[in-house]
Amino acid sequence: VDSRKGYFETVNGGTIFLDEIGEMPLGTQARLLRVLEAGEYIRVGSSKVQKTDVRVIAATNKDLLEFTQNGRFREDLYYRLNTVPIKVPPLRERKEDIVLLFRKFAVDFAEKYKSPPVQLDEDAKNVLINYAWPGNVRELKNIAEQISVLSLDKNITGDILRKFLPDNMSRLPVLASSVNNGNRKEFNNEREILYKLFFDMKKDVTELKRMVFDSIQNPSVTNNSNGFRNEKNLPEYQNEFQNQLAPSAQPVVINSNGNNIQQHEEVEESLSIMDKEKELIIKALKKHRGKRRDASLDLGISERTLYRKLKEYDIAE
Repeated sequence: VDSRKGYFETVNGGTIFLDEIGEMPLGTQARLLRVLEAGEYIRVGSSKVQKTDVRVIAATNKDLLEFTQNGRFREDLYYRLNTVPIKVPPLRERKEDIVLLFRKFAVDFAEKYKSPPVQLDEDAKNVLINYAWPGNVRELKNIAEQISVLSLDKNITGDILRKFLPDNMSRLPVLASSVNNGNRKEFNNEREILYKLFFDMKKDVTELKRMVFDSIQNPSVTNNSNGFRNEKNLPEYQNEFQNQLAPSAQPVVINSNGNNIQQHEEVEESLSIMDKEKELIIKALKKHRGKRRDASLDLGISERTLYRKLKEYDIAE
């Protein structure tokens, strides 16, 4: 292990390229800052401080200045790295490079797969230029490789190219609330939008279940409410809903002395997780006749953990 060299030790006197610097954990950011500030680092498992002289080039597609405000990126490291910033515009803003890059990738993949390079007609070039390219150069390279491998016809038309491009209509739209609130980056990706939609859907379903349950328990309130005033078939659904719930409903609602106070039947069985855990341990020991190793394997825990649980719950072996 001592003979293995780290990145900064290997490139001492040279240049190191750090891609996706915005995804670096905060702990690693602190160590990188020390290297940039003092040119010092400590190898893993060692206490000796070593020196290095390295030029650092970092790249990211994130807004690091915004990350510093959110606490996801160290502000001091940001200004240390931002000495000579180079902003590369997205591919959709430099359309003149799209066809050239595609041609270069097509030649590279033709050499790799021992096949003739694909050629684009004018319609295909226009489709290529007018596409948004949300994945930038990586997406363009991926499309070029797909066409080079999968297309039998090496003369690519616009119709052929469209089959390899993702359907823009399938992409989720940005919610209007994020723009109206002045926070255009409230939803960083489609996953967060889906999460919000799911949570809103769950809230609506919960509210609907509450309304149906209230209508069953208090028909008089339901008949007087505006929301159900015109629903003539509600009693029919109430009876059907009650018949479905009655056999499986575990909590029993008891009306005492005509009052509206609802009381739930107490369950004698303990619902404590600690009690259940203790019960399982006792059963496992009985099953394996006190053999802790076999019992721990059956429980899915280590023997050391089982020994600690025996002491914690005061279980006699």
